[in-house]
Amino acid sequence: MAAARTPQGATGIGATRGTKGRSAVSGSGRKSGSVRAIGRALHFPFTGTARGIRKATHAHGAGESGLGKLIELHGVNGAGDVMITVALASTVFFSVPTDEARGRVALYLAITMAPFTVLAPVIGPLLDRLPHGRRAAMAGAMLARALLALVLSGAVATGSIEMYPAALGVLVSSKAYGVVRSAVVPRLLPPGFSLVKANSRVTLGGLLATGVAAPVGAGLQALGPRYPLYGAFLIFVAGTFLSFSLPRKVDSAKGEDVALLAADEQHLHGPHRQQQKRPGLRTVGIAVTHALGANAALRWLSGFLTFFLAFLLREHPLTGQSAAVSLGMVAVSAGLGNALGTAVGAWLRSRAPEVIIVTVVAVVLGATVTAAAFFGAFLVACLAAVAGFSQALAKLSLDALIQRDVPELVRTSAFARSETMLQVCWVFGGAVGIVMPLNGALGLSVAAVVLALGWTTTVRGLLSSARHGGGAKPRVA
Repeated sequence: MAAARTPQGATGIGATRGTKGRSAVSGSGRKSGSVRAIGRALHFPFTGTARGIRKATHAHGAGESGLGKLIELHGVNGAGDVMITVALASTVFFSVPTDEARGRVALYLAITMAPFTVLAPVIGPLLDRLPHGRRAAMAGAMLARALLALVLSGAVATGSIEMYPAALGVLVSSKAYGVVRSAVVPRLLPPGFSLVKANSRVTLGGLLATGVAAPVGAGLQALGPRYPLYGAFLIFVAGTFLSFSLPRKVDSAKGEDVALLAADEQHLHGPHRQQQKRPGLRTVGIAVTHALGANAALRWLSGFLTFFLAFLLREHPLTGQSAAVSLGMVAVSAGLGNALGTAVGAWLRSRAPEVIIVTVVAVVLGATVTAAAFFGAFLVACLAAVAGFSQALAKLSLDALIQRDVPELVRTSAFARSETMLQVCWVFGGAVGIVMPLNGALGLSVAAVVLALGWTTTVRGLLSSARHGGGAKPRVA
């Protein structure tokens, strides 16, 4: 019996140990599962957001064509630019009294944007000569801004003169990216996509990224003037690598030529005519040139309102509001208007672009005249929203006209050069906005005169083109 009990007792002890071992393994598994669950819960806001963004940007064939990558890259570009804008605005604009701020901003404009007006017309043609390096050009523009953000981080803390040439470098790099981006979009169209729809998606992606990054930049600014620039450095480094994730086909210049943008016979050069050595921004058809003129007036207005209202509302805030709140209200109104215009442009697609341009310029002209006559908080916010809406919708309509009337051979070049011209108009508008007296009615009256001039000189040509269905296609050698 004892012999029998001994193995039985041994069996009981083994069973007890086995049960304890299984319990330990089970407990360890439960702990490991809990850790993984907590990890998934902590990562979900980031991974879930990233998947949602990727799903939205890559929808409807944009992922396969590469357009989705460009949308993401443009979002990175917008986020980085707004970080630098927050840092520079706090240093140049908000940190000193209004009169001194006007002097600082005028100096900033003279040292940075004045040289840019000379460089901007060179950027488009220069990049035309480097069609095989578009990804590298975009990456270079990102990397340049990343390095310049570090230079600015030291300059804004000390008030060093280095801030101005560094800011010029940031501006030129940003506009160079914009020119190349305009040239890249036609290469990445998904099947059945129009340029208007593609450009609206890219623009909307940039606006959303800017809206997210702006409060983040403001929070970093509260920690110190350098921190938004450190954030910009990290963002632009990411953009440098993301530029090379674009498809290789954006570097191909197959089937492209330099845009002559000419519609009249004396500027056209056919196979039996003498080749022009330096083709420039002339015309590609009556609709495109007049649409470009109307867009130039709207872009001028955008630059003018940016600077004029910034100083005006700082000195004379909207009724019952502080200067910061007044500027924020106008900025949000303009951003919402721009987003709405982009969305409406995508919905309208390419329907009657000449009529759309004539209409939106007339609407913003009416809004400007009304705001000048009855200057007040509500009307200023409405004007900002209408201007943002009109600029976005008119630009998409210009894109539609370029797609419709410009031969594919030179379409990419036409996009790049038209964008360069519009950037220069923004700079001139900003310069006028700085030197204007801080009188709301007077400033908006001047803006209305410029808009009226732009509208009256283009309306006849645009409506004539609309009646004739776009007119004859220009011949390009």
